[in-house]
Amino acid sequence: MAAINDVPYKIYLEESEMPKAWYNLRADMKNKPAPLLNPGTHQPMTAEELSGVFCADLVAQELDNTTPYFEIPEEIRSFYKMYRPSPLVRAYFLEKALGTPARIYYKFEGNNTSGSHKLNSAVAQAYYAKKQGLKGVTTETGAGQWGTALSMACSFFDLDCKVYMVKVSYEQKPFRREVMKVYGADVTPSPSMTTEIGRKILAEHPGTTGSLGCAISEAVEVAVSNPGYRYVLGSVLNQVLLHQSVIGLETKAALDKYGIKADIIIGCAGGGSNLGGLIAPFMGEKLRGEADYRIIAVEPASCPSFTRGVFAYDFCDTGMICPLAKMYTLGCDFIPSANHAGGLRYHGMSPVLSQLYDDGLMEATSVEQTKVFEAAEQFARVEGILPAPESSHAIRVAIDEALKCKETGEEKTIVFGLTGTGYFDMVAYEKFHNGEMTDYIPTDEELAKYRAMLPQV
Repeated sequence: MAAINDVPYKIYLEESEMPKAWYNLRADMKNKPAPLLNPGTHQPMTAEELSGVFCADLVAQELDNTTPYFEIPEEIRSFYKMYRPSPLVRAYFLEKALGTPARIYYKFEGNNTSGSHKLNSAVAQAYYAKKQGLKGVTTETGAGQWGTALSMACSFFDLDCKVYMVKVSYEQKPFRREVMKVYGADVTPSPSMTTEIGRKILAEHPGTTGSLGCAISEAVEVAVSNPGYRYVLGSVLNQVLLHQSVIGLETKAALDKYGIKADIIIGCAGGGSNLGGLIAPFMGEKLRGEADYRIIAVEPASCPSFTRGVFAYDFCDTGMICPLAKMYTLGCDFIPSANHAGGLRYHGMSPVLSQLYDDGLMEATSVEQTKVFEAAEQFARVEGILPAPESSHAIRVAIDEALKCKETGEEKTIVFGLTGTGYFDMVAYEKFHNGEMTDYIPTDEELAKYRAMLPQV
C-alpha cells in the first residue's frame, strides 16, 4: 500500500534482490582493527591457533582484512529465504505521535522464530560447523536471543548445541531458555559447577549473577576439551559483523529503491553485531568518501563500554583463556548490576567498531534503562510491535533525535535497527510497570578498579 510520496509503509525487497555476498567493512578501513593476541605470548593469533577454537572457514573470515565481499553459500541463502528480506518500515504513526518533521524508518529483524537478528550469523556458523563434520558447538548467551537463534540453527543442521546462559537471565527469562530446549539445546546457567572455570569464579564470587565474560569462559572450556566441538560467538568478532552485514545491505537497497538518503543511522550496541551489520554499507561509503552519515551507537548506562571504557587490549572473557582483543572495554572482570534488564551486557565492544569510534567516524551515547522502557512502551503503543529492550535503546535515541528536528524544523531522515521483539522480556516490562525498575550507573571509582586490572600489553 502506497503512502506519503509513494513510499510504502513497509518496503520489501524481492527475493531476487537479497544480498548474494556479505560485505567485509574492514576492506575499506584505512586503520584496520588490531589483531587478536595470544593470551600467553601476546603475539598475533595465527589461523592454526584459532582453528582449535573456531571452525576453519570462520577463522579465514575472522582474519581477512582485505577481501571486500564473501559469497554467501547457497544453503545459507536458502535458509535466509525463510525470513529474509526483512522489511524496512516507515514509522508514520510514531512520526505523527511525536509531531516531528523527521522521517523515521526502522529495519525490523524480529520476523523469524528466534525473534531477533542473531539468526543471520547463527545459521552461518552452524553451516560451517556442519560442513567441517563437527558433532556440535558451544556458546554463551546473555539476554537469550543468541542462544535461541543458535539452537534453532543447530536443529536445522542436526548439530548438538550447548548453551551457557548468564545466570541472571536464566532466572529472569525462563521461557527464552525453554525455546532453546524446544530446539534441542542443552542450557546451563553460568557460572556453573560443570566447568573448572565456573567453579573457580563461584569460589571467588559466591552468589554472583554472572556475566557474558563468565559464560564465554565456560563455553570455550567445554569446546576445547571435547573432540568434535567448536565454540561460536554471537557478537564482537569480525566474522559475526560480516554475516550481519545482510541487515545493512538490505536496508541500503530498500532506501535506494525509493531514492531515500539517510541522514542519521542509529543502532543499539552491546558487543556490536547488530550495529556493525546495520551500518556496514553506509560506513563503507563514508570511508570511501562517497557519502556522509551521522552514525550513533547507543549503549546502556549500566554497561557503558564506548562512553566510559578505554581503548585497550583486554581479555574477551572473565576466565582469561580467550584471545586478547583491542577494544573499548570496561575490564573483563566487570559484571553489570543485576537490576539491569535491558541486555547489551558485554564488557567490551567489537574491535572493528572500536577502531571506527576511536577514529571519530561514529558517535556513541548511553541511556538509562527506565528511559529505554519509556521509549519501548511509546513505540509499542503507536507502531504495534513490542520491541526487545536492546532494540529500545535505539528507539530512545531515534525519538530524541526526531524531537530535536521538531524544535529546529529540520526534515532529517532517521534510520534505526529494530533488532527483535520483546515477548520473552515480560519480567522486565513488569518491573517497569510496577515501578520496581531502577537506573544503576557505575561510579568512576568502580570502573577505575576494573581498569586497573587490564592486562599490560
